[in-house]
Amino acid sequence: MWKRFMSDYLSFTKKERTGIIVLLVLIAFFITLPFLFPFFIHTKPTDASLFKKQIDQLKMKQADTTFKYARRNVDKEDYLNYREPEYNRNHPNKAKGDLFVFDPNTLDESGWKRLGIRDKIVATIQKFIEKGGRFYKAEDLGKIWGLHEDEVQRLIPFVQIKQANKEAVYEKKQYENKVYEKPKYLSAAVDINTADTTALIALPGIGSKLSQRIVAFRDKLGGFYKVDQIAETYGLPDSVFQKIKSRFIVDATAVHQINVNTATADEMKTHPYLRYAIANAIVQYRTQHGNFSSVEELKKIMLITEDIYNKTAPYVKVN
Repeated sequence: MWKRFMSDYLSFTKKERTGIIVLLVLIAFFITLPFLFPFFIHTKPTDASLFKKQIDQLKMKQADTTFKYARRNVDKEDYLNYREPEYNRNHPNKAKGDLFVFDPNTLDESGWKRLGIRDKIVATIQKFIEKGGRFYKAEDLGKIWGLHEDEVQRLIPFVQIKQANKEAVYEKKQYENKVYEKPKYLSAAVDINTADTTALIALPGIGSKLSQRIVAFRDKLGGFYKVDQIAETYGLPDSVFQKIKSRFIVDATAVHQINVNTATADEMKTHPYLRYAIANAIVQYRTQHGNFSSVEELKKIMLITEDIYNKTAPYVKVN
């Protein structure tokens, strides 16, 4: 039995033995191949000085970029917190200028330059004065854009503001301390279809924007037929509407109506309650079935629900 097993499974033909040997040789070759690479492929030794040169070049580029960025910040006029770099501020050749008693509200351009103020700062001060700006006290010099703290402290002892400017300070304080009376709201009823923005602003909680939105919404609708419609105004809080709704009355006869038998879809779609889909459905139904004999016939259109009909009916007519 074992002899038969050995002969069936462990005996090979000459071709099979040759194939096995070739396969074993190939396996051995590919296993040893990585260890043979150094004998056939020669690599140059790494030069550490090359990496050092590249690092030095990157550092030089970074320093140059930082310097350009600092210079760009110096020239940018709308940089509010601007201060010159220390190396520029403490430069030994920086001119200090002459010191003398001066009024910053009346000093001319040449006077500021004589004090040692830079041309760009002088231009800023001149624009400030031309636009009606005033210096009310010596410390106000610190508010000048680009004027350094050390320069401000250097100039403050020589600032002498005239009496006229002190009177202006008094008027400014009086203006700031003025107590404004609360607006008195109208107690009379307002017709929402004829009221203008001025009449609406007089109501509690209504400002200029809300009054304009109410009027604009009213014009798009063609007038209000009931007070509750005001609550649909965009941005109107319900709490404000509850306060003012009792102040309104409505003249429904002033409502503008659209003739659904003659109006085009473009004319009807501008109405907030119709829009294009409903307007187009009205025109299509009219084209297929002829003119509407009554407003209630609009209910036959599938898109017009009971709610839409109730809101739209006051704004349409058939003749």
